[in-house]
Amino acid sequence: MTVLTKRYNEAFKMAARLHAKQFRKGTAIPYLSHLMAVSSLVLEQGGSEDEAIAALLHDAVEDQGGAPVLEEIRRTFGPVVAEIVEGCSDTDVVPKPPWRERKETYIAHVALASPSVRLVSAADKLHNARAILADYRALGDALWSRFNPGKDDILWYYTGLVAAFRQAEPGSSPIVEELARTVDELTALVNSSPRRG
Repeated sequence: MTVLTKRYNEAFKMAARLHAKQFRKGTAIPYLSHLMAVSSLVLEQGGSEDEAIAALLHDAVEDQGGAPVLEEIRRTFGPVVAEIVEGCSDTDVVPKPPWRERKETYIAHVALASPSVRLVSAADKLHNARAILADYRALGDALWSRFNPGKDDILWYYTGLVAAFRQAEPGSSPIVEELARTVDELTALVNSSPRRG
């Protein structure tokens, strides 16, 4: 049983501060909702407080300040949380390297990452994939205009992630299998349903 302490509350406050002006791509949904959902998925999988804190902060380095933010996380929450956050970040460089290059590197990294990094990453990718699937059902092909890469690249990325997670943990895990089902459903829908938009 995971008991959440004041550290978790402080992480929530940091996430709210760092992402206060950020919204989910192409929506008016506060970005904090994604961080809350990822942390919730981690806790539902039996994750530790450190893993749940890292889930709240998993995009802070990539989206909100790079290495200085990682050092703030390390000072405030310790090396375990910082290592998970760093492991979930595909870059801390501004401007970011090309999308395909970053994603190829990240897929290769996930296959070798620690169980904690894989848990937080899988929760992140599952919440994103669920959102993409729901929005595709509502918007059809108009959805893809939200993203810089095209739909084929996005499907390639999520399919590659599932393979990497399974490679790292051959027995797999409930969260990875849920991700796989979501990606399969999205792929089937994209390949077969009438297009709208």
